[in-house]
Amino acid sequence: MKQAHELAANLLQESLPRRWAHTQGVAACARRLAVAVEGEASLLEAAAVLHDIGYAPPLVATGFHPLDGARYLRDAQVIDSRVVRLVANHSFALLEAEERHLHTELASEFPLLDDTLLVDALVYCDMTTTPDGESATSEERVAEILCRYGADSVVGRFIRRAAPEIHASVARVRAAADAAGVML
Repeated sequence: MKQAHELAANLLQESLPRRWAHTQGVAACARRLAVAVEGEASLLEAAAVLHDIGYAPPLVATGFHPLDGARYLRDAQVIDSRVVRLVANHSFALLEAEERHLHTELASEFPLLDDTLLVDALVYCDMTTTPDGESATSEERVAEILCRYGADSVVGRFIRRAAPEIHASVARVRAAADAAGVML
């Protein structure tokens, strides 16, 4: 866990301070969900703190941060392969990969995990945290992304397609958290 935090801080803290604030908020959300993910808390937190490292200037290769970050983790770091796959596939990245014509690469290099709760938990953490690291609803977050990137951009097209799945993931995590007695 410490390795993941140090790596993300080294890559994001100075060069992308707002992205670092978001990352810290996503990791804090993951810590709040620890009980709900039954034994996978450290895995979720590691993926949460690493999910956006692909934005770091030294790692940008394709311009698609889930793929760039996951390739770096796979090739240059000693990180659990499940964390790498979560980073690669966070927040319905396969849908954005389609928009970028990178679906085949992402899907073949980093297959989606079968653990739906863990995948959903990372979606929840990312999509209920603002760029400044504050809590938001998934509806607010989707609207913010659309506003920031524009509805007709690659990200805008992706987020409109992904929105129903994002909201469904968030609802599943809220239900699991309620069942585990976790206040979100």
